[in-house]
Amino acid sequence: MRDDRLRLERIVDMGEKLLDVVDKRGITAEELLSDTETQWLVSTPLLAIGEQTNKVSQELVDSHADIPWLQVAGLRHRLVHDYEGTNWSIIAAVLFDDLRPFVDQVKGVLDDLPVED
Repeated sequence: MRDDRLRLERIVDMGEKLLDVVDKRGITAEELLSDTETQWLVSTPLLAIGEQTNKVSQELVDSHADIPWLQVAGLRHRLVHDYEGTNWSIIAAVLFDDLRPFVDQVKGVLDDLPVED
């Protein structure tokens, strides 16, 4: 569980930092669709979040089946293996509609995990 805790903490940290940067810079969906630098800025943390999500234990995934673990990990795989084919409209929807609820769900799991010494 310690590894899961660390991975979940990283997901929350990276997700909150990304959301903070998007807010502070006033990034819009339109900017994300058209600006390569913004795409790079957003894709790197999404890759990191997906990587950590992909490594969460199957036990934790099974016990929190309401969280879209596979979709988040799948997004990472798509970004890594088909970056040129990335549909930025989907990334915009993830960033502006799905990321905050996902981070909040992960925070809830963290709150429920036993703290280990």
